Amino acid sequence: MCGIVGVMRFSDDAPPIDPARLAAMRDAMTHRGPDGAGLWISDNNRVGLAHRRLAILDLSPAASQPMANEDGSIQIVYNGEIYNHAEVRAELQRIGGHRWRTDHADTEVILHAYEQWGEACVEKFRGMFAFALWDGRRRRLWLVRDRIGVKPLYYTLQSNRLIFASEIKAILADPTIPRRVDEAALFHYLSFLTTPAPATLFAGIRKLAPGTWLSIDADGRTGERRYWDVLDHANPLREDDETLARRLIDELRTSVKLRKLADVPTGVFLSGGIDSSTNAALFAEGGGAVRTFSIGYEDGFESCADELPQAAAFARHMGAEHHERRLGLDDLLSFSQRMAWHQDEPLADPVCVPVYFVSEMARHAGVTVCQAGEGADELFCGYPFWAKLRRLQQRSDTPGSAPFKHLAKFGLGLMGRGDGLASEFLRRGIAQRPIFWSGAEGFTHAQKQRLLTPDLRGRLAGMDSWDAIAPIRRRFEEAAWSRDTLSWMTYADLRLRLPELLLMRIDKMSMAAGVEGRVPFLDHKFVELAMSIPPEARTRNGELKGILRRAVRGVIPDEILQRPKRGFGVPIREWYRGKLGDVIRDEVTQFNRDVPLFEPAALAAVLADPSRAVQSWQLYNLALWWRAHGVT
Repeated sequence: MCGIVGVMRFSDDAPPIDPARLAAMRDAMTHRGPDGAGLWISDNNRVGLAHRRLAILDLSPAASQPMANEDGSIQIVYNGEIYNHAEVRAELQRIGGHRWRTDHADTEVILHAYEQWGEACVEKFRGMFAFALWDGRRRRLWLVRDRIGVKPLYYTLQSNRLIFASEIKAILADPTIPRRVDEAALFHYLSFLTTPAPATLFAGIRKLAPGTWLSIDADGRTGERRYWDVLDHANPLREDDETLARRLIDELRTSVKLRKLADVPTGVFLSGGIDSSTNAALFAEGGGAVRTFSIGYEDGFESCADELPQAAAFARHMGAEHHERRLGLDDLLSFSQRMAWHQDEPLADPVCVPVYFVSEMARHAGVTVCQAGEGADELFCGYPFWAKLRRLQQRSDTPGSAPFKHLAKFGLGLMGRGDGLASEFLRRGIAQRPIFWSGAEGFTHAQKQRLLTPDLRGRLAGMDSWDAIAPIRRRFEEAAWSRDTLSWMTYADLRLRLPELLLMRIDKMSMAAGVEGRVPFLDHKFVELAMSIPPEARTRNGELKGILRRAVRGVIPDEILQRPKRGFGVPIREWYRGKLGDVIRDEVTQFNRDVPLFEPAALAAVLADPSRAVQSWQLYNLALWWRAHGVT
């Protein structure tokens, strides 16, 4: 796990690559790679690559980056892990013709795989990665992001050059890069709590979408290709539930085993639920020390059940070395500004806070790699809200229901609830669009229209956040073997919420503490298998995560399987009624005075309503981001 940055000039008119400036851009991400740094600039000053290293595999100096092939014609900087690198290396050694300098560095495997197979090499890799490869013979830069989007990669094209990096702050370390808000991206951020790819909240800075590569020729011509989509690899499985469950646990066991790969201490984030407990149990198979890390809160909260006792009990059951910590409001407040800086652009999920502190706890315990449970709920319908939306979509699709939807929406308006989520779902149904757009719902369309200033509304006239969802829906309708609502929900979140919110949350917050987060449930082979299971088998008899529960029975105790879904949250609503509410109101109100994006009366109404604390947190993240990064 590392931080990468680079510059490519398309003409002599572009600003020259200054080694000191490139090093400063690289070192804006020292937290991503505290173990070393490297830099390379081509002889003609057209390409520069730099790297911060978090040493995890092959800790020798020979594995440092930027790394070159035998004759120096190919250079690479890389962030991530290729879990099957030994297998690919063995295949390349059988083929022959490659000289190896390292014992087991996966970076070198990427180099030689590219020499052997060209762009098709990416099909060989099983892992998480974002890398930049300069091919001096073809005079072409190749940027690649992993299939699921576990690792981020940002870039900007301006002033006859391309700049890319693992984090936006590295790009912004070049003082010539403007820091302006992308108003269309802001509109979507208010809907989804994050900015959908390829946009970012910074005008002119983009992020590479998951499963996509971008090539840039020496003259600046670009070509982009989506090289993987789960729908191209998911085919209906007609086996019985017991067989499907066995296949699932076998594939998950492989995924967890692959993610134990490291030359440094590893551990597991343990919440006490099905997903993290399964991770920990499979991690423990084969022996060796198991270290687990859990976070709770100082007081009991209705919105956040205390699962620390259950997590500790399961850790004892496994004989794990267990670590836990309880957080309070002061922890959140002391971290909030640093959180905004590390996020690069707002990620309005308050779980960023406990993810950072559990990562920090792991790092202090000497652990550099931790596994997390992201993805299981999305693949197997683990959210009660999803089950409700699935039933609601069935009613919305009923022939002849249009007049009733219009009438219901009109009635909600009369009751003063015309801008709420229920009315928004009706709006979508009336327009014959799917009700589910994302597992992250922020402000509704009507709420945004009320909140934004008239000037901003005018500049965004005609925009709807469906614009961000429509391409995903078109692809789903073209390629999905199952059009069931559950399949749509999973696919939509695989394309938006998971890579741009939940996985960004893991990447940015764990790396802020110098820890690599790994997500076994989002191994692409496991995802392909899950998406091949018929929806009715995934939720047999309405049981949330039914097929997964069957698969892990015997791996974890039945009492964990029978425990109701609680979720891993933050008591934002409770804290908002006290000091947090005062802090957020002051920060957001001052922000809007400085940068008048919102109607003051509408903004005050949001901030004054404790039931809208989550939306207030979303605005707070925006205000903190603006201040942390000096946006204009």
